[in-house]
Amino acid sequence: MASVLKVNTLSGVTTAGSIVVTGEGNSTTTNLQQGLAKAWFHIVDGRASTIALGDSFNATSITDNGTGNYSFNIANDMANAVYSATVMGQTSSGHTDQTQLGNQAAGTFIGTFSNVSAYVNPKIFNATVHGDLA
Repeated sequence: MASVLKVNTLSGVTTAGSIVVTGEGNSTTTNLQQGLAKAWFHIVDGRASTIALGDSFNATSITDNGTGNYSFNIANDMANAVYSATVMGQTSSGHTDQTQLGNQAAGTFIGTFSNVSAYVNPKIFNATVHGDLA
């Protein structure tokens, strides 16, 4: 018989912000909070003269630093500049050229998009952040 658990808040017993989940095969455990994305960004049509977030989580804004170069600004900062940020873009033809992650700080990071010879503005640009919040 299946069960349904409905709660508004989950809290660890030993440490409120730490919940351990048993992994597949019952052989390892995973800290639930460590596996969650702490922020994500979706830029709609970076080719437009004014870029905008199409959708996001824990994001304040994006800054256009020039062709194919964007600063992603996190609302609730990370604990430090040592976190994982992944960026991915797509051209209007649907091809992915080259995306790179630039400088990182607790509250912002840079993502760039280029083809073989120069920076270009992508049609779609996404970023996801994993790590510890401040």
